Amino acid sequence: MLDAARLRNNTLFEYDKEPYRVLKFKHTHLGRGGANIRIKAKNLKSGVTRSFNFGANDKFEEVNVVKKKMQFLYSQDGSYVFMDPTSFEQQEIDSEIIGQMGKFLKEGEDVNVLFWQDEVLDLDMPASVDVEIAQTAPGVKGNSATNMFKPATTTNGLQVKVPLFIKQGEKIRVDTRTGEYIERA
Repeated sequence: MLDAARLRNNTLFEYDKEPYRVLKFKHTHLGRGGANIRIKAKNLKSGVTRSFNFGANDKFEEVNVVKKKMQFLYSQDGSYVFMDPTSFEQQEIDSEIIGQMGKFLKEGEDVNVLFWQDEVLDLDMPASVDVEIAQTAPGVKGNSATNMFKPATTTNGLQVKVPLFIKQGEKIRVDTRTGEYIERA
């Protein structure tokens, strides 16, 4: 059993017989009252993001997921094909389950796939990946008293806002959960 106070980012828990992953966690304690836990969590079956308020003593079941290392082969017709490197069995995963993370997959790359009750839930991707800028406008000098960003397209088709000093052909680090620019790689 998990206490609500132990729910942190990326923790998996079960609520109303559905698996959830914590995206954001905030613990507040005001005056004499009990602690209040606010979380934003993603339902791993439906993909819906919800906000919850829990008391510190609320208890949840841990989600018993099985992490299986699989190799990404290719994508076609709205699905992604993975292969188990030990048994060589191929498994198709619907693009609705993978969502935005599909843009970060590279052919031949090993990825941890999360299974719950023999059903694919999600991919366990690294927090950030390095991608190359395929196309962006040149930076314009001038009024840059604030952080200025410009649109860019990566080689894998991701649209991202980057600082003005980033040029075409450079590698940048992107957050896989939000798809936002982190830093130059």
